[in-house]
Amino acid sequence: MGNKNWLKSMSNVLESYPDPAVLVDDNYNVVATNQLYNHRFAIEKVEPNAKCYELSHGYKGPCDKEGEACPMQSAKDSGMPSSLLHIHNTAQGKEHMGIETTPIMDHMNRRYFIEVMKPIREVSAEPIANKMIGRSPAFNRMVDLIQRVGKTGASVLLTGASGSGKELAAQAVHSVSSRAHKPFVTVECSGLTDSLFESELFGHVKGAFTGATHNRKGLVSSAHGGTLFLDEVGDIPLHLQVKLLRLIETRTYRPVGENEPSEADFRLICATHKHLPELVEQGKFREDLYHRISTFPIQLPTLAERIEDLPLLVESILLRIDGSIPLSLSSEALDILARQTFQGNIRELKNVLERAVILRNGHVIGASVVQQALNMSPGSEQMGSVQEQALLTLVKSRYSLANLEKDYVKQLLDYHTDKSLVAKVAGCSLRTLYRKISAEKE
Repeated sequence: MGNKNWLKSMSNVLESYPDPAVLVDDNYNVVATNQLYNHRFAIEKVEPNAKCYELSHGYKGPCDKEGEACPMQSAKDSGMPSSLLHIHNTAQGKEHMGIETTPIMDHMNRRYFIEVMKPIREVSAEPIANKMIGRSPAFNRMVDLIQRVGKTGASVLLTGASGSGKELAAQAVHSVSSRAHKPFVTVECSGLTDSLFESELFGHVKGAFTGATHNRKGLVSSAHGGTLFLDEVGDIPLHLQVKLLRLIETRTYRPVGENEPSEADFRLICATHKHLPELVEQGKFREDLYHRISTFPIQLPTLAERIEDLPLLVESILLRIDGSIPLSLSSEALDILARQTFQGNIRELKNVLERAVILRNGHVIGASVVQQALNMSPGSEQMGSVQEQALLTLVKSRYSLANLEKDYVKQLLDYHTDKSLVAKVAGCSLRTLYRKISAEKE
């Protein structure tokens, strides 16, 4: 078989894929594409020697030379298929793509790679309402985990600080799953009292108790075939946790007042801002229940851990607040927001921006308006006072600047997993940060 005939046969193979797909040679040249790829990337015909990294990212070199993992390099090193998440520049803008790369050999034993690009529709790399938004490495790592576990039936435990977007993450897991077209039912565990727990979850029959004037379907029944999302599962009182454990283990339940059990069919996703292992140690959360719900834990990054997403999040939130006018922040206003700690994460950012929109005088919101909105945050004055007192304590104790810097960097490293982010917050280069870490170890 000649090379032209082989490439023609491979073009037919690419057309068999239901997603955009390309054939790439060992030097990153795109040698064949399918029609779905051409449409997605608005390309009529790929030019000779066009590099995959140029078409997908606009890079001047391979992804691994530009600070990203390269799916082709991974497949090349292992000789096996590889998969990872990338953000590609498409005709629709920046899009998250699940890249599946498979190494193959041609008739002359030359190595090629088939790359299939599956658009990830549950999240967005562009400002859009009602989706998780982001492009940062921390955000992309979370999305990759959601994509992997979503396709399974495993129980998922979402952990993270309040306001980090756990319900949106749960909805994304549901959307990826085979149950996506079935109900997604949320249970607000923090609001369930002893008397309401069984009735809300399992339902009741008429006459089961005073006030039960008719049969009522419970949330477990409502979630049949779909996903049951237990929000703030760490707030369920200890004595009620056994009822939840029994539901998960037996996949059966009995409505209040009913003698016969009913079968439950749901995918379980739980979320909490609490540290459940610590609650287990304190005897406040059942260990057997913890292991049942935490088959696949996903830690959601804080806003501080994905600060690179701030401009995108701001644009998205402003669109949600009022999409009828082109609102934006000045660069100075954005700089002020970037210096905030945002303990309430995206929820707190949204509150600040809503205040700023109310206080604004024009379409471009300036630094003074954003600062005014920040000053209106509950506890902002007390926080300033606490910081001043902390600094005064250090001054009085004659704490050296060297020790202060050392302790500060240590706290940053303990709080943030991304060293690039630590360097940015500390106001130094990544190389300088590594030098400080090495000096501390010596």
